[in-house]
Amino acid sequence: MKFLSRYEANAYFLLRIIFGFLFTCHGLQKTFLPHLLHGHPVHPGLTLDFLGAVIELVAGLLIFLGLFTRLAAFIASGEMAVAYFMVHAKGGFFPIVNEGERAVIYCFVALYIACRGAGRFGIDRS
Repeated sequence: MKFLSRYEANAYFLLRIIFGFLFTCHGLQKTFLPHLLHGHPVHPGLTLDFLGAVIELVAGLLIFLGLFTRLAAFIASGEMAVAYFMVHAKGGFFPIVNEGERAVIYCFVALYIACRGAGRFGIDRS
């Protein structure tokens, strides 16, 4: 399957923009478009829910664009780790049981993006 390695840059580009788009959608469904995206709106203010929604919205857009990618992805990874341990881990050890598998996969994909950077198709080109 080594022939797939020639598509690595394109595959990473798709991973980054799809991740950024979906992460942005999570932020939008909590802030500006809760009814359109079937979300649960959070009220503006100094709450962890609102801070998380803003991180998802801003970090998702930055990751999508490939701008300040490493920092945005690192913050997104941390936010998902906090979400997992504060919300899901109470429901048991295994993410599949405590419904935290989305938080876990978002956390580790964001961590990978933070380590890898924007790639050659990002604004950062790192």
